[in-house]
Amino acid sequence: MTVLPDDGLSLAAEFPDATHEQWQALVSGVLRKSGKEFSGTAAEDALSTALEDGLSTRPLYTSHDPAPDTGHPGFAPYVRGGRPQGGAAAGWDVRQRHADADPARANEAVLADLENGTTSVWLTGMPASGLARALDGVYLDLAPVALDAGAGYAGAAAELLRLYAERGVTGEQAAGTLGADPLGHEARTGEELDAAPAAALAARCARDYPGIRALAVDALPYHEAGASAAEELGCSLATGLAYLRQLTAAGLDLRQALGQLEFRYAATADQFLTIAKLRAARRLWARIAEVCGAPADGAQRQHAVTSSVMMTRRDPWVNMLRTTVATLAAGVGGADSVTVLPFDEALGLPDAFARRIARNTSTILLEESHLGQVIDPAGGSWYVERLTDELAHAAWEFFQEIEREGGQASALRSGFVPDRLAATWAARSAKLATRREPVTGVSEFPHLAEKPVLREPAPAPLTGGLPRVRRDEQYEALRARSDAHLDTTGARPKVFIAALGSAAAHTARATFAANLFQAGGIEAVHDPVSVDADTVAEAFKAGGAGVACLCSSDALYEEQAEAVAKALQAAGAQRVFLAGKPAERPGVDAYVHAGCDAVTVLTSTLDRMGVA
Repeated sequence: MTVLPDDGLSLAAEFPDATHEQWQALVSGVLRKSGKEFSGTAAEDALSTALEDGLSTRPLYTSHDPAPDTGHPGFAPYVRGGRPQGGAAAGWDVRQRHADADPARANEAVLADLENGTTSVWLTGMPASGLARALDGVYLDLAPVALDAGAGYAGAAAELLRLYAERGVTGEQAAGTLGADPLGHEARTGEELDAAPAAALAARCARDYPGIRALAVDALPYHEAGASAAEELGCSLATGLAYLRQLTAAGLDLRQALGQLEFRYAATADQFLTIAKLRAARRLWARIAEVCGAPADGAQRQHAVTSSVMMTRRDPWVNMLRTTVATLAAGVGGADSVTVLPFDEALGLPDAFARRIARNTSTILLEESHLGQVIDPAGGSWYVERLTDELAHAAWEFFQEIEREGGQASALRSGFVPDRLAATWAARSAKLATRREPVTGVSEFPHLAEKPVLREPAPAPLTGGLPRVRRDEQYEALRARSDAHLDTTGARPKVFIAALGSAAAHTARATFAANLFQAGGIEAVHDPVSVDADTVAEAFKAGGAGVACLCSSDALYEEQAEAVAKALQAAGAQRVFLAGKPAERPGVDAYVHAGCDAVTVLTSTLDRMGVA
């Protein structure tokens, strides 16, 4: 670092340093203007955002926010990364996922991806008998292979190792992951697997294949069941520790056992939480390695996968934005490998265009944004360092709870983990239902006239264990009812937006109401500005709607709401809503407003309109 000579000029030298208390006082003044009285730390708390796991994001972070020493990249506790190197040769392994069980079609996609930017292959659900065909033409000494064969992991691993030998790939050249994950499979299916073959694979890899890791510690089953970030980390730590115990009991030394694990995490569009999660995961695993007696070998190997929970079936193009943010977060967080799910992942098997966009997401971040040339880009951010520390403590607490239950296997089988995740998802579902967690294109700004994106069905996912959830599921059920009604009757259910007064008086609430009802597949019929109750009633009859919603200012509601509502009821409206806070207004049946339970409102409305 170049040190500049002191020229006697100091920026802002004549101004006193601002204090935290002064900032809080200014915040209090702004809040007071909005009618809220807060002072001191209460003013700051009022602007904080609650997260899961009891965490919160504050509006201001400073150098006074405590955080432990993060060390150096490539050294314990590995918060700043598992590798010390940076520069043009760094970055992450671009690992494309292939879920097509047809070996010939999978091979075509694999070769296209490898020729156009991906650096490794992830095969899920491919039977051992299809591996040779799926990997035909792949230079196995150059392209690492990650397997995910579920209960058939032993056979798939044996076949891949046979292919290495057949194609002249030496043990030193082979790289990848064999994907043995008995506990992850149990979480998916409820089926208990024998861990002995996994330990035998690990011993063979430790002896003959230094570039291959035998076991995957897959946290995706927990994330996809609704786990919070801390719960996902806690489950992964408990699973990793269970595997360490099994491998060392089978004869591997601790260093060998640590080297046989690869951890898989979800990367979401909450970029800062994803960054903190990956950093915290490395710190926590380093702590486990230290307690076990191998602090120098505790660098966690991480594979980040963009979240399927955040992917939507409606307006799937928005998924490109979600995966871009998630990929950036995974790279900044220090993931060793990153898989970008195609934007049409929720609809079936991705097409060539979707796979191209997925792989190019990493390519642009690496080759154009040069993100891989910076070591720990988020390091030193007071916010990120504090969030990493707080998340690490929350995850460690959950990990200890699992250990007190007897470990990950016992916690799964007793219902402790399933019940905990179900409670977390129920709380999040309430936020989604009230649109406090908005989903663009689904609960916010839905587009009923969009053309459906059709894809060939993907292989059925494994079931029988933890459920699989998606953020869009409540609204998807409503939209499906609307689609069925359209197919049956030729028209969608409709709501009449009764806009009263000038555009300035009604536009905001009319837009809000239209978006809310359209999120449930109810088409909004918006008549030009209505001038009296009779005009509104006639427009309602002409619009063919089943329900109506009054939209205007509070002042005009006082003058016109009762008469207009009664006129709408007389005209046949099955239900009359008013966009605004609930109040005693004769003729108004229900209210829609920011924070209302949109799913309940929409479900009951479709029920009342006879939409099956």
